[in-house]
Amino acid sequence: MARRIDVTGTDGVRLAAWEFGDPQKPGGRDRSATEHGTGAPGVLLLHGLMGRASHWSATARWLSERHRAVALDQRGHGRSAKPPGAAFTREAYVEDAEAALEQLGLAPVVLVGHAMGALTGWQLAAKRPDLVRGLIICDMRASALGAASQREWADWFRSWPLPFATLADVRKWFGEDDPWVERPSAARGEFYAEVMQESADGWRPVFEPEQMLKTRETWVYDAHWDDLSSVRCPTLVVRGLDGELGRAEAQEMVRVLPHGEYAEVPDAGHLVHYDQPRAWRAAIEPFLDRMG
Repeated sequence: MARRIDVTGTDGVRLAAWEFGDPQKPGGRDRSATEHGTGAPGVLLLHGLMGRASHWSATARWLSERHRAVALDQRGHGRSAKPPGAAFTREAYVEDAEAALEQLGLAPVVLVGHAMGALTGWQLAAKRPDLVRGLIICDMRASALGAASQREWADWFRSWPLPFATLADVRKWFGEDDPWVERPSAARGEFYAEVMQESADGWRPVFEPEQMLKTRETWVYDAHWDDLSSVRCPTLVVRGLDGELGRAEAQEMVRVLPHGEYAEVPDAGHLVHYDQPRAWRAAIEPFLDRMG
């Protein structure tokens, strides 16, 4: 099960954090009530663009056996606030994660980030090494992606046949019919079904596509190697064999990191933890075990 905890991000934006774990047994000790990390070691899970905390459910369930596992709905995503005038900058996302760690008493923490969440993780680790004792980067590039990439994403959002009549239609479009799908992927369909909500005219995303584009434009034009080289904690770079992060770039990221390690997950695309949850666990669990 997951327990919601509301935290306050930068500029007062309300954020929903979700602590995973089994229900407390009668007379048992509530790990979440331990003061500022004196109980189980903390792990904060950060989803990617358009994602939500629940995408980490499978990972968080096994993590919660030994860790205090919390996933954050980042601003504009999931159950967190989506103020029209809010900042969707890199600084805002990093400061939100920083505020969440301090309010939840999780630090020093192991950060686990997918895509955009991984970038947030390494930028926070570079900025506040006192808060982060370990980092897992999942399928996020450090190189600039460029203007063409942003235009492709804008065109892609416009191609969505909104509203979807049913969740089955969502699964089929994103799993089979989306022109970005290279081969049918049920996991991809399920991933996007999880970020839809029912409205009066059908199923629409829980996020605002324009806010996603604003968020994305704050990182696609720049490279992030300098931030990466400033990360001092042990860091594991994980890529899906068919993901967006190529092997050469991933290995260069490991070389640039002062304490970098590398792992790859076969038969996985960009949604590594969603595509291959068992192989994902096998890739990251030894690193987490060493972190304690």
